[in-house]
Amino acid sequence: MLSLLGNGIVIWIFSTSKSLRTPSNIFILNLAVFDLLMATEMPMLIINSFLERTIGWETGCDVYALLGAISGMGQAITNAAIAFDRYRTISYPIDGRLNGKQAMVLALFTWFWALPFSILPMTGLWGRYVAEGFLTTCSFDYLTDDEDTKTFVITIFFWAYVLPMLLIIYFYSQLLKSIRSHEKMLRDQAKKMNVKSLVSNQDKERSVEMRIAKAAFTIFFLFVLAWTPYAVVALTGAYGNREALTPLSTMLPAIFAKTVSCIDPWIYAINHPRYRQELEKRCKWMGIREKIAEDTVSAQTEKVNAEET
Repeated sequence: MLSLLGNGIVIWIFSTSKSLRTPSNIFILNLAVFDLLMATEMPMLIINSFLERTIGWETGCDVYALLGAISGMGQAITNAAIAFDRYRTISYPIDGRLNGKQAMVLALFTWFWALPFSILPMTGLWGRYVAEGFLTTCSFDYLTDDEDTKTFVITIFFWAYVLPMLLIIYFYSQLLKSIRSHEKMLRDQAKKMNVKSLVSNQDKERSVEMRIAKAAFTIFFLFVLAWTPYAVVALTGAYGNREALTPLSTMLPAIFAKTVSCIDPWIYAINHPRYRQELEKRCKWMGIREKIAEDTVSAQTEKVNAEET
């Protein structure tokens, strides 16, 4: 319910607010769509729990697993796209920002990234979807003891988990390097000019972008926290001691991995200045208050983005 409500509000506000229709926010909207897709599994899980089996038998299992695979891999690569966008926007604020077309192409790429290894198990061409845990959830098969299954598991592990994480770590490390270099330059300039600080409007704008970057990094951290246990279970099933895996130990990581879709939209509600202002205007029942001063800076940032589309 939290995921449906939170991501529904994110999609509604980001798609209908002119001030939020920026290249950078395309990725936030894209992430919300993947999160919402994962949330659609929950009604099926509740029904499965009552039936003590998957609704629709094999077809229902395939649909459940397909939704989880697309949304999980989509979340991972979209987090990488957000990290790339934050790095470009903050490190190269004048000529490094993505324009609208570039952002749309990159967002579309995340779907092409998620689809191949989601569809292959459903067709039976490589891998397969099976019931797991207490037979109320479904995912790709990682327990069958053959080379085909093992190869599929290690491939999807690198494709869906390792590669996006390496990209994210690289872009955020480059971002931190750029920030430190910028701050050192400001301190050195301030010393030469014998002034306390050299904070310009561009630096204020940069601070707002940093606030959004912190929200993005928090979401990445939560993604790692949510999906790492499941990755460990899958690798253990394929290459480790299968006897250590119980129905409970395989089901809990699968459920835990889905919790990130509930949390993501609320992270942005806390940290995204312009989104908070829209929430204040449209969802007064949330009791959110955002300073006008930050709105001006954020609006300037968004204006620059809009001009580059």
